[in-house]
Amino acid sequence: MLEIKVKTENRQEYVRIPPGDLAALVARIGAAGDEFLVCQRIPDLPNVFVQTARTAGEGYVLEHHDGHTLFHTDLGDDEAGRVTAAIEGWARQEDGWDAGLVWEPVELPAPAAVPELPADVRQRVEEYVRGLLAQGYLARAALTEAAEEWLVDGDVRPVSRAQAAQLVDRLWVERVREQAGWQGPTDPERLAQVFAALDRNGITARENFTCCRSCGLTEIWGAGPRDARGFVFFHSQGTESVAEQGELTLYYGGFECTPEYTAAIGREVAAALEASGLRTRWTGSADDAIHVHDLDWRRRLVG
Repeated sequence: MLEIKVKTENRQEYVRIPPGDLAALVARIGAAGDEFLVCQRIPDLPNVFVQTARTAGEGYVLEHHDGHTLFHTDLGDDEAGRVTAAIEGWARQEDGWDAGLVWEPVELPAPAAVPELPADVRQRVEEYVRGLLAQGYLARAALTEAAEEWLVDGDVRPVSRAQAAQLVDRLWVERVREQAGWQGPTDPERLAQVFAALDRNGITARENFTCCRSCGLTEIWGAGPRDARGFVFFHSQGTESVAEQGELTLYYGGFECTPEYTAAIGREVAAALEASGLRTRWTGSADDAIHVHDLDWRRRLVG
């Protein structure tokens, strides 16, 4: 797998894709509404990306930004393989990935100066954003929107979009540097692996799903395949709680609405969690949630 996220013009998104899938995407672009794709590494870093666009019959444009400068090169309409090879080399951070291509720097307008936030406002927003970073699910764009909107009171907007973006980028990079020292799989990654396996085996499993229990129980019915046997999820309030306290509440159920069937789904979920090394507390009753406790919640950022 390539440690990248790929977004296409038609709003498709791919996280950690194999090289063959990347090649298919590069070869595909060119139709109206599907003319470009943008790749970021995982974890994303501000202003570090590669992107390519193609207009059928006119060839490919390939660009990359190294955090300081945007570079541009043109390739022929039949050079999808060369474009793919360059992007794959960039994704793997290979030495010389950009060799053999004629790159031209692109002059971009100087960014506008961003006023400093008042110290009290900055402190409050930083604390809020650090909490969201610890939860680990939001990308930089969503974090920026959250930071901008958090202290809004009627028509009073203490934080501008530019101020929010600057603050988020600084704290994001700080968190990325911190997670670089983490060794081996983390508890959130073990949980994600359990959820992925359950999902493959007919139990619709969703992380950070909706805002609360009632919304989750309503929306989970349409979240997976029609032949799913049951479900398990935790909501965003649960994410906030586990990041702060190390305990996560899971809600589960069977799509055959009997207590016996629901309890059977609960046993399957609890057994999978325990087998992965995670610790659970559950009464065994269909009326009670499953609690995963003593979690060290270090979820690696994606972007």
